[in-house]
Parts: sequence; structure tokens; C-alpha cells
Amino acid sequence: MNQQAVSPPRYLFSVPLSATRRGARLARLLAAEQVRSWDWALDPARLLVAELAANAVLHGHVPGRSFRLTLAVVPSGALRIEVTDTRGDRLPVRTPVRDGSPAEGGYGLLLVEELADRWGVVDGPVPCKTVWAELDPSPCR
Repeated sequence: MNQQAVSPPRYLFSVPLSATRRGARLARLLAAEQVRSWDWALDPARLLVAELAANAVLHGHVPGRSFRLTLAVVPSGALRIEVTDTRGDRLPVRTPVRDGSPAEGGYGLLLVEELADRWGVVDGPVPCKTVWAELDPSPCR
């Protein structure tokens, strides 16, 4: 069997947080400090964390369960932001614009799509899902 070795991330930070507005705020503050300590530009990473954490609290909340924020600088040099919540049955959906009228919701995912170089969703382990976004290194870092 041919197996490729997967390189571990260069930097890794992971923390469980309460699925409350306070937990989402703490996610943003902790991420800002961590990103700064790794000499990454604060924005857009802080904005992505704020949006993904807010979504976990608003749409992924299960009473008594937390969400997890993970930040990693992966071997490619990209900053990967992951937010894992316990509502795997509710996947993020961007509401399309119809007839030129903006949708009532879904603007946060437009922000994620615009700011991140890549983003997506990973199912599992049941009952969880992870929404992730990656930022490639910029020349100014």
C-alpha cells in the first residue's frame, strides 16, 4: 500500500469555546492574539474568525455543547481557520440573489467567500461539521 506522509502544521492553536455570543467574541480576541504572535496580518484573518464563530453560535448551537476554534499554519504556508460545531445537520448555505434583490441572509458567507482564498465544509465526526477558510501568505508578511 502506498501511503503519503502528511506534514503536521508549522503552528497550531485549538480551543473549545462556549456556543454563546461571549464565546464568539473570545474566539475573535484569541485568534487576533495568536495570528499576531505568528507575524500574520491581523485582517482578514480576524474578520473570517468573527464570521465563522458567529455562524457557529447562531446556526450551529446545540444547548450544552461548545464549538472549537482551530488555527494552523499548514505546510503550504497558508493560514487555515477552522470552526467546528455540533450541528452537522445544518450546513452553511449562501442564499442566492434573485431578481436583483438581495437575500435577507447569507451575507456572512459572501464575506467569507470574498476574503478567503479557499473555504469549505467538512462533515463529521457525527454530529459535527467544520467550516474552514484558508488565507495564502501575502508578500507583505
